[in-house]
Amino acid sequence: MTEQRIGIIDIGSNSIRLAVYERTANGAHRVIDGGKRPARLSGEIDELGRIRPEKIDELIGILNHYRLICAHHRTGRIRAVATAAIRNATNRDDVVERMLNETGLTVEVLSGEDEARFGYLGMINTIDIREGFLIDIGGGSTEISLFRDRTLVQSVSFPFGCVNMTRAFQGSDGLLTDDSLAVLENAISKALDQEAWLSWTPGLPLIGVGGTVRALGKLDQAATRYAFPLTHNYEISSSNADAIFEQLRTMPLDKRRKVPGLSKDRADVIVIGMAILRVVHRKLRSTHYLICGAGLRDGLFFDTRFTNQSRLDDVLGYSVRNLSLLHPEAPQPHLMQVNRLSMQLFDSLKRQASLPARTEVWLDAASSLFRIGASIDYLQYAKHTFYLIVNSNLNGLTHREIVLIAAIASFKSKSRFRQQVAEYRELLDESDIEIVAQLGMLLQLAIALDRSETQSIGRLAISLSQGTLKLDALTCSGPLDVERAEVEELSKDFRKVWHCTPVLYSPYIV
Repeated sequence: MTEQRIGIIDIGSNSIRLAVYERTANGAHRVIDGGKRPARLSGEIDELGRIRPEKIDELIGILNHYRLICAHHRTGRIRAVATAAIRNATNRDDVVERMLNETGLTVEVLSGEDEARFGYLGMINTIDIREGFLIDIGGGSTEISLFRDRTLVQSVSFPFGCVNMTRAFQGSDGLLTDDSLAVLENAISKALDQEAWLSWTPGLPLIGVGGTVRALGKLDQAATRYAFPLTHNYEISSSNADAIFEQLRTMPLDKRRKVPGLSKDRADVIVIGMAILRVVHRKLRSTHYLICGAGLRDGLFFDTRFTNQSRLDDVLGYSVRNLSLLHPEAPQPHLMQVNRLSMQLFDSLKRQASLPARTEVWLDAASSLFRIGASIDYLQYAKHTFYLIVNSNLNGLTHREIVLIAAIASFKSKSRFRQQVAEYRELLDESDIEIVAQLGMLLQLAIALDRSETQSIGRLAISLSQGTLKLDALTCSGPLDVERAEVEELSKDFRKVWHCTPVLYSPYIV
């Protein structure tokens, strides 16, 4: 297998984005380049519903720029799609033809239902959630979907978004008056009333994809000085969202552009975008907002990459495997052996401690990723492993869980753990120190049991009696002198945490 690269271009109503995905030789994938250019296509429609010629010229220039980037990376395929602005334009066919003739790109004009489906696919493959509503507020349309048991049930696309509604309701100074807000909310509410199913399942979270909700997440994190710099899978209460909205809508545009956490190219449309979001939240009677950092482009990638089964059944498992394969310096047989032994040790000792239900998941992930830091420097791989896990956006986990897994994978001592997580301390409880120490020591013992990296231990029997943790290698392919020495060296620290001393036995003991 050789590297394969795919370029995904999203011609949105508010911006035009590029993501270049690489599939590595061993099957992992990552984004290796990207771009974002403001478009505001929904704000450049003439009285006949046509996109203006000068805007089409600008669009073609951006597409040719992106095509050159893709050529630089030797992409095997470029998939370009267009959403509401072009979909609803009366000169849609002419625009598509010009793009083909002047860029060589065949652009797919997505229906509202397709746009919702790809957004759902990007979300469901990156967040481990069973049910909820999904909303994508674009520049010229808003898609809402309901999913149950991780399956898309129903979706709808509305012809209003943050750009075309800003043009209609917001003053040139950026302010949204009480009267304009009331008219806007009434219009959106009436449109939502046409879809009766939106009110059938109250009490579900509202998951948001797209620029409006990402901006809301950044604003909330800036206001609360949130410790973890990631908006994906970030939860926001309705009261916090309402407070941010009221602050922004009475703020002149020039002042709004200086608000911490809000990008300048989003400042003029964020208020209307949030107004739409709030009406939908109330209509659905949702419990809270959840920000999803993935969306349409990610869904298109999954649809292109996995043609037969584009929806992932195990979000975390896929994400862990992908991250491990992106850092292949550690031999896979060693990683698999350490993971197997870690989980066997956990099963044998979990009754000795009161551990939360998710600890098995954390150890499973940590024992698969503990060596990824060796891709930077083997001699300090634990430190680099912590950094890589925290900054690699592991999907299927809360922010707290990401920090905990990073700490378990790189654990050496409680004091070092406290130093590592100092900047994330508001995410953690005091009890997490003991949990990380317990799971971290299990992982260290598993690593010691394959210190020679030869997978010598086959069947391992584990028993605990009178303060001794007996590790009986019932089958092994050779002497375990190296492993035995490592276990002995680790035994004192292990006893401090688990109150028992590990001892390795094997048929090769004289």
